[in-house]
Amino acid sequence: MNDLFTLTDRTVVVIGAGGLIGRRFAGAIVRAGGSAVLADRDAEALNSLSASLENEIAAAGDASSAVKRIFCQAVDITDRDSLDALLQATLKYSGRVDGLVNCAYPRNQNYGREFMQVTYDDFCENTGLHLGGYFLACQRFLKYFVETGRGSIVNISSIYGSVAPRFEVYAGTPMTMPVEYAAIKAGLQHLTKYMARYVRGTEVRVNCLSPGGIEAGQPESFLAAYKAFCNSRGMLDADDLIGALLFLLSDASRFVTGQNIVVDDGFTL
Repeated sequence: MNDLFTLTDRTVVVIGAGGLIGRRFAGAIVRAGGSAVLADRDAEALNSLSASLENEIAAAGDASSAVKRIFCQAVDITDRDSLDALLQATLKYSGRVDGLVNCAYPRNQNYGREFMQVTYDDFCENTGLHLGGYFLACQRFLKYFVETGRGSIVNISSIYGSVAPRFEVYAGTPMTMPVEYAAIKAGLQHLTKYMARYVRGTEVRVNCLSPGGIEAGQPESFLAAYKAFCNSRGMLDADDLIGALLFLLSDASRFVTGQNIVVDDGFTL
């Protein structure tokens, strides 16, 4: 691996590690030489994920260090004390924190309703859980990064934070593009720019990674309609985001901050 992209001797916290994207990111961080702190709400699920990742990494020929480079900590991103505990537990485990990846996807039971069916309370709760949680996680870790003079934050946004939804791709399916999601992801992109500007003059960087759709068992009609807007692939696999993630966490992007990297096979063109 090119030295620019290596994460050797670095510790990266992945909040939302229990999800499809977070799980792939954690494995990629370890394979790039780093230590991954798996953080999510469900401690039991994290332990299962940790064991699975250790087996995957061992099968790839890195058994000797896999166990030492994976650590689990339950966290609630809407709770300041929980986030501070995550930071302190990471420092106790590793002695340092070099990166934070925010890819949690918190939402209430009514999330995903059609626009006219969304209540004010649900809109506020879902934006508060997701965008508010990302704000709080970034705030708590930025304080540490500024004090140490280094660090990289990667917030996972979305193409629908940059462009209006293409509702036609959902036709004939029970799916929609939730209004909360659009507001959250657009807000997250600007919040990222705000924070990058706020820490100007340090070696702390804050960026966004905005994926296109990730394939996860969606209806065939949706997949075909979505692909019609793309270059060749259509819906992506979570592994397709790894190159951009490692770029943003590593020295390869040393002078990149406040940016939004889009990985969408041309969907937004």
